[in-house]
Amino acid sequence: MTAPQPGFAGARPDVASSSSRLDALPIRDDLRGQTPYGAPQLDVAVRLNTNENSYPLPDEVVDAIGKSLHAELRDLNRYPDREADALRADLAAYLGLGLTAAQVWAANGSNEVQQQLLQAFGGPGRSALGFGPSYSMHPLLAAGTGTRWIGAFRDPDFGLSAGAAADAVAEHDPDLVFLCSPNNPTGTALDPSVIDAVLGAARGMVIVDEAYAEFARPGTPSALTLLPSHERLVVTRTMSKAFGFAGGRLGYLAASPAVVDAVQLVRLPYHLSSLTQAAARAALAHRSVLLANVDAIKAERDRVVGSLRDRGLRVADSDANFVLFEVGGDQRLAWRHMLDNGVLVRDVGLPGWLRVTAGTPAETDAFLSALDASLSALEEK
Repeated sequence: MTAPQPGFAGARPDVASSSSRLDALPIRDDLRGQTPYGAPQLDVAVRLNTNENSYPLPDEVVDAIGKSLHAELRDLNRYPDREADALRADLAAYLGLGLTAAQVWAANGSNEVQQQLLQAFGGPGRSALGFGPSYSMHPLLAAGTGTRWIGAFRDPDFGLSAGAAADAVAEHDPDLVFLCSPNNPTGTALDPSVIDAVLGAARGMVIVDEAYAEFARPGTPSALTLLPSHERLVVTRTMSKAFGFAGGRLGYLAASPAVVDAVQLVRLPYHLSSLTQAAARAALAHRSVLLANVDAIKAERDRVVGSLRDRGLRVADSDANFVLFEVGGDQRLAWRHMLDNGVLVRDVGLPGWLRVTAGTPAETDAFLSALDASLSALEEK
């Protein structure tokens, strides 16, 4: 496999340039020429580009959330629970491992959680390091908080060894290190030795982004187990993926109580609405129903991996709800061919590679059919 190239793969191609208008404003110099992050939002039959959960919420969960929201409506004239104590207790109970509400913090998606961590531990004169290709929001969040981003790299096969990770941390001495496990966009989970090595080499905070942890294959350990012995470790999670709660916008972290205290120094007052807290608590109360689809999604992921390899394509091993695969040509043309066949996947900016979300069996059928048509078209070029 060719070595990945640096860059912000998340810039939205569907946003028209407004540079002429921005040039007239005293915008920060480092923001000039940038475009907002985001995948194309297109009206197509099969959308497999943003790693959403393809299964809608079951009726019993919809009803429960509706009742919870209705109970909050009369008191919307009052501010929400600023500390979200009840929600944090529910999240700690879901994670288990003896965690308490004092070790959990919640916000509007894991992106806001990570932004708050950068506000508390990064900022002007400080730096953050990550290993690409990885989640393209991490460097953008760093830029937004005035934190210098240091881009280190994974191996050509998208792996990351403990020695290479520790060497990069020792060389650059960052204030924060971002690790992604399972990694986005490759889907690969980190060996615990990598996290241990980074914790041993880092003087600052180590953030492990576990947005896709519920989809990991059996036996894949979580960094949560390392929390008791590491004061500077933070594990971030989300309800967007496995819980099918992307529209609810609820992310959270687990760390030492001191980290939670630090984040509260920079959080906006009443940042998490009473409606969001109520909906998330109702979803957590029905987690057994919501998480019942995880095994079905993992089965489709494995089916996609096997089908792509049967076609002779190179595929990254995945512990997530998506698959990164090589198309054997210009990925932009392959992306367009699949879109023309009614299937939207993600071009993450890796030359020759595309990413597809694992959806329903019918969506997998549609993807494989569109892929075959795309590969045929590329061969004819």
